Amino acid sequence: MNLVDSFADMSRFVRLRRDIHAHPELGFEEHRTGELVAQMLREWGIEVHTGIAGTGVVGVLRCGTGSRSIGLRADLDALPLQEENQFAHRSQHDGRMHACGHDGHTTMLLAAAWHLAQARDFDGTVNFIFQPAEEMGKAGALKMIQEGLFDRFACDAVFALHNFSIGVGSFALNHGPLMASSNTWRVVLSGRGTHASMPHTGIDPVAATINLAQQLQSLVPRVVDSTERALLAVTQIQGSDAPNVIPDKAWVGGTARTFSVEALDRIEQGLRQLSAHTAQAHGCTAEVTFRRASPPVVNHEAEARFAADVMREVVGQGNVNENFPAVMGAEDFAHMLRARPGCYAFIGNGDGGHRLPDHGPGPCIIHNTSFDFNDEIIPIGASYFVRLAQRWLAQPQESPP
Repeated sequence: MNLVDSFADMSRFVRLRRDIHAHPELGFEEHRTGELVAQMLREWGIEVHTGIAGTGVVGVLRCGTGSRSIGLRADLDALPLQEENQFAHRSQHDGRMHACGHDGHTTMLLAAAWHLAQARDFDGTVNFIFQPAEEMGKAGALKMIQEGLFDRFACDAVFALHNFSIGVGSFALNHGPLMASSNTWRVVLSGRGTHASMPHTGIDPVAATINLAQQLQSLVPRVVDSTERALLAVTQIQGSDAPNVIPDKAWVGGTARTFSVEALDRIEQGLRQLSAHTAQAHGCTAEVTFRRASPPVVNHEAEARFAADVMREVVGQGNVNENFPAVMGAEDFAHMLRARPGCYAFIGNGDGGHRLPDHGPGPCIIHNTSFDFNDEIIPIGASYFVRLAQRWLAQPQESPP
């Protein structure tokens, strides 16, 4: 392991990570976390910009005369989950929890900012992007972009990390699609309510909803090329609130995941057609809502190869999987990768053996109420960010056209 020397003692950043974990905040509500980030950046002499997408923070650090720039991003928000861990740094707020490791992502980037601010051993501009509202389809990345992120803070490329349940001291990425698009859909079927003992006097939207839900299970293989990976999941269904009432309306909803916009277009079109036909067959009407929350995370090949070289410098040749299979999870960093070239990658968080006594009974995987970020990997991720910035900015300046 070839870590940055100044990260030999990370106790300060471990305390910081656990403090953030104990005070989780949901998307666009990260006031304490954002203020803490801004305060630390200012203490280190970094130029600070706040209020971007509400609670977002950008730190700008310039050194030398180089014109190259890089964006390094971490996410700030927590999840609406009740933490089951009972150790000292568990969440102090019921119904909120850092169950995805954003506390660790923020800490790794802060550690990198601290080192670069002290050492100033680079030539160019580093933009430290602390993004709100990555979770729950709130698209904080898109909102930052819409509020001028890349117009105000020039980034030749952008990079980010996310912890993953692979071995500590390892990284994983690929040169193309790494994570799927995230999309939600709902179909409301309207009929005519009546007493359940007299179904002939009404038009039953529940029966139509059940029929539609069953048919949707086989929609993807009928509309998406078999060589592509795609998913449509039925996860919600709602009829009457009473056992003896046929309601006026019922609905079914869920998520759709694809690795291409073309496949998503076909799924949405098929969903709308099937909903209309099923509703008509039952004498109902259908109202379809299809929300495209986040596009696929697609790495840019040159930047992915560059990032993988830096990872090998940090953890060694055998600990970087450059051909990691794409996963169906989603990440709104996708919006940044559509606006600028860059790379998203996974950093190993281990199997949970790092958790303190009194952790919850569940597995140490993201979005689980027993999850905790592995403090051992803070210097690994921070070292990657430091060396990535140094090497990216050290590349030859591009000549003007």
